[in-house]
Formats: sequence, structure tokens, C-alpha cells
Amino acid sequence: MRVVLVGPPGAGKGTQAQFIASHLSIPKISTGDIFRANVSGGTELGKLAKEYMDRGDLVPDEVTVAMVRDRLSEDDAQEGFLLDGFPRNVPQAEVLKKMLAEFGTGLDVVLNLVVEDDEVVRRLAGRRTCRSCGKVWHVVFDPPAVEGVCDACGGELFQRDDDREETIRRRLEVYQEQTAPLISFYADEGILQGVDATGPVEEITQRAMSALRRFAD
Repeated sequence: MRVVLVGPPGAGKGTQAQFIASHLSIPKISTGDIFRANVSGGTELGKLAKEYMDRGDLVPDEVTVAMVRDRLSEDDAQEGFLLDGFPRNVPQAEVLKKMLAEFGTGLDVVLNLVVEDDEVVRRLAGRRTCRSCGKVWHVVFDPPAVEGVCDACGGELFQRDDDREETIRRRLEVYQEQTAPLISFYADEGILQGVDATGPVEEITQRAMSALRRFAD
């Protein structure tokens, strides 16, 4: 099965991608993993991407697309894959569709993890990071024994700028601007499946698998 996973920051895409790919016995392919593999492996695409990243510039779409093409051409992706983090916009979706058509295949389903903005803020704004060991705690879901102090090493806990409410809400605005058209694109293709991404991780995975089974039937 060939699956794309989309959803806002804080929806739990990384966690669900891992579980769903494992259930389906297909590789989880994230753009982050692809970038790291190319950069650490010193590939030509990796060197090119690193030049942009070292300058603080965004890596152009054509470099990202070339990396994705190479990854989808590998043996383990021939019977299926789960893409996490790509495509991010309609132009990338159109490129992916053309690329898969050249491979003689296409996407089976796009899973959209649906979660309210306020829930995303609750999840992300509650995170606290240890200045010493880097362990992440949560004031509601995984609080330390003593507020502001890391259980693991006794270091000071702080809230990263990325985890402040105003930053999170801006990220959500950007996501909606970029991704709402993408969701409409896949709805028009007839392969979009919404999945309620609230509640325990295991329940969300069960909903996702149920959606996949219904689609396969």
C-alpha cells in the first residue's frame, strides 16, 4: 500500500507514521530521514542540500524531489511505502503524482490526522526541555516530580521558543495556508481519509488502520 500522511504540527505524525508503517510492513519515509541520509552519506544531492542549509536557506523543491525519487526507487519501497512530510503543497503533490505514474503506480490513500488548534497548543505548549540532558517533559502528560526540575539529571527545565503559544499558533496558520489546498487536492483525487487524532496513541493508530482497511475494501 502506498500512503501519504498529513496533519498539523503536534498531530503525532511521526509516532503514527512509525506504527502504521510497521502494521503494514512498509518503509516509513520522512523527508527528515532522507535529508539526514543524503547529507551524512555525502551523496551529490546531500552535498547540494548542505550548501543551502549551511547558508540558512531553504532547500529548493527540485533537490527535495530528487531525493524522494531516489528513495522511492529503492528495493524496499517497491511494494509500498508511507510518506511523512512530503508532499507539503500542491505543486509537490503534482510532482509526486507524475513521478509515481512514471513508476507505473500511484497513491492508494492519503491519511489526514485531524486535531483542533487548541489541542495542538495544549500538547506543544506544555513541553519543557532539560537544559542539561535534553529530555523533554510535559506539564500535563508527563510532569517531573518537582516542577521545573528534570527527574533524569536534576537539570533546569525551560520552554523552547518553538513551544510558546504564539509561535505554535503562527505555525498552525502557515500549515493551514500551505496544506489546506493540498487536502482539497487529494479530496478531489478521491483518496483522502480523515482520522481523528485526539485521544490515546493506540486508539489513533486503530482508527488509522480501520480507515486503511475500509479504503482497501
